Amino acid sequence: MSSDTLHTGPLQRGLKNRHIQLIALGGAIGTGLFLGSAGVLRSAGPSMILGYAIGGMIAFLIMRQLGEMIVEEPVAGSFSHFAHKYWAPYAGFLSGWNYWVLYVLVGMAELTAVGKYVQFWWPEVPTWATAAVFFVLINLINLVNVKTFGETEFWFAIVKVGAIVGMIALGLYLLLSGAGGEQAGFSNLWSHGGFFPNGISGMVMALAIIMFSFGGLELVGITAAEASDPKTVIPKAINQVVYRILIFYIGALSVLLALYPWDSLLETLGSAGDPYSGSPFVQIFSLIGSDTAAHILNFVVLTAALSVYNSGVYCNSRMLYGLAEQGDAPKVLMMVNRRGVPVLAIAVSALVTMLCVLVNYLLPQTALELLMSLVVAALLINWAMISLAHLKFRKAMKAQGIEPSFKAFWYPLSNYICLAFVALIAAIMLSMPGLRTSIIAIPFWALFIWLCFRLRLSSRRAAHG
Repeated sequence: MSSDTLHTGPLQRGLKNRHIQLIALGGAIGTGLFLGSAGVLRSAGPSMILGYAIGGMIAFLIMRQLGEMIVEEPVAGSFSHFAHKYWAPYAGFLSGWNYWVLYVLVGMAELTAVGKYVQFWWPEVPTWATAAVFFVLINLINLVNVKTFGETEFWFAIVKVGAIVGMIALGLYLLLSGAGGEQAGFSNLWSHGGFFPNGISGMVMALAIIMFSFGGLELVGITAAEASDPKTVIPKAINQVVYRILIFYIGALSVLLALYPWDSLLETLGSAGDPYSGSPFVQIFSLIGSDTAAHILNFVVLTAALSVYNSGVYCNSRMLYGLAEQGDAPKVLMMVNRRGVPVLAIAVSALVTMLCVLVNYLLPQTALELLMSLVVAALLINWAMISLAHLKFRKAMKAQGIEPSFKAFWYPLSNYICLAFVALIAAIMLSMPGLRTSIIAIPFWALFIWLCFRLRLSSRRAAHG
């Protein structure tokens, strides 16, 4: 028998504290900030800074709710497991499969962004070709073992964090020394049509696109089954999320928007006919004549997108493993190689993500906006399910007389605040022509998953009958 024969077995706890800390950090820094901020800028102007702060706060409350459940039960497939156990089997089924689809879409969006960044250097290279190359490379990395994934993600995240800190430092130097030119100054945050150039409604409308940026934070929950000390590591990672959002999002965007008038930046970004043709971060340094900084930053935003896709490949395979473990997916997806890697789960996720290459081939101009709106719709379901499952979980804990060791903030008020926020985002998206379709699709998607759930139940009965 070959030593690499597939067998059903457990995942390996090969992720150390430093891996999980950086995965938590890396999950929140990607295309949403570096490329999606172009769409937010168009709607909100400088008030996007406040929009990211609000979105970050809601994301943090949801992370604490998820964290409370994970610390009590560190399992693969995290929130799907909690929805299944404390709510209803269908809730777990919907939660798990929706999250899997969410991360397939995130993977597609990040691969699309990679193509856009490569065009900064080589405009003639089509986005689908770049997507295809990196698709193969990242999947191969994930097939080695979980430690290789952890190491790759650790260094990807180090590059992102180092670059953002460096960019904030360089931006502050340019602003305070006058080296940024006469157009650079903090007054740019309010002097071009005010802090709310399109009114408060402009910022509120932008919240739908801002949501995309925070779609990677739940990744900490998926790492729990492979964390070497989840009860210590997970709370630490979740608590640091809020400081990171403040530094990386609020700090970076404040410095960025002070360096150059936002309306002039928007004109340059939109000149190619595609609002997401380039990263505002790269464009600003290019506009103020700092070409070296622009090239370095373009490399960083490329790394950031690859990092999120790397996390997505990892996350999806573990979610499929967790679904198979609780009987919501074929048991064959629990097959691992001798290094504890769920090979078939990675392969199935990769097959579906390959559609990204086709989407970019058919819709090179609109692929990213389409994928981002679908991600946000799936994310709304996901966040609502976490908040609702947490309400049920806390009820069950109380009935058993168990006091959770890592409590969510302001229970149950924070749950209702988060659910109201999700409803607000859905209403905003319904009012926006480009995003409306993805919200209208939600009930049909839930119905499709319900039919799949019923089919699974009847096939189970037939097998046992």
